Amino acid sequence: MTIDGLSINFATIKQGGSFGALIDACLAHGITTISPWRDQVHGVGLKEAATIIEQNGIRLSGHCRGGFFPAPDEAGRQKALEDNRRAVDEAAAMNADCLVMVVGGLPQGSRDIVGARQMVEDGMAALLPYARAAGVPLAIEPLHPFYAADRACFNTLKQSLDLCDRLGDGTGVAIDVYHVWWDPELQEQVARAGRNGQILAHHICDWLVPTTDPLNDRGMMGDGVIDLKGFRRMIEAAGFHGPQEVEIFSHRWLARPVDEVLSTIVQRYQTVC
Repeated sequence: MTIDGLSINFATIKQGGSFGALIDACLAHGITTISPWRDQVHGVGLKEAATIIEQNGIRLSGHCRGGFFPAPDEAGRQKALEDNRRAVDEAAAMNADCLVMVVGGLPQGSRDIVGARQMVEDGMAALLPYARAAGVPLAIEPLHPFYAADRACFNTLKQSLDLCDRLGDGTGVAIDVYHVWWDPELQEQVARAGRNGQILAHHICDWLVPTTDPLNDRGMMGDGVIDLKGFRRMIEAAGFHGPQEVEIFSHRWLARPVDEVLSTIVQRYQTVC
């Protein structure tokens, strides 16, 4: 039986081995939509990964990840742009719904967050014609403010949508509940994104109280404080009916067998999401 509307981000089950093994594990639980990471694809080779995807009727709700544009010098920024073009090529070869963009934080040694945001915009603008030609939408993922320095200097939906509006067609947002559930402008900005067709992906997990590690202590759906059913109603009211992509960075869940993790995800998806 296929579990419609559920996607697994491979960060959630990376303990399960190779790209092919992770696909097999998902298929065993009726899951036919995934979002892999670039290192996992590189591990098997892009050609083989694309073949596995096609032969098994797999959909990619996204490909992780592009971005990390800011750098201390022009050579570093050009290197980032070249790597992002390779990420676009990978997303196109696997027919991914979008390339998820974790845009990057402050360059090493910098305290200039305004300048870092300009580097992101410049990098996105330089990449966009290449992505448009490849048919790959770029999904900016705003990250919680505690990632502003090292991972993403775009931290709210409003910031990200303002950037999308400046860049134009071929851009949108990946809305991850973990990063935006707290935002007092959330409902307004989700509705705005929906009106403009800018919701490209929707990631789910939960926020634990207390959270012991800002990167690797995300919760399984239902174990934390996010109103996941309410969030789903809001995002569907905005017009997005694509997959809910489970992305859980968690030392706790990575220590458990993949079959147990996937069984729990399916059960929680059907009951609390």
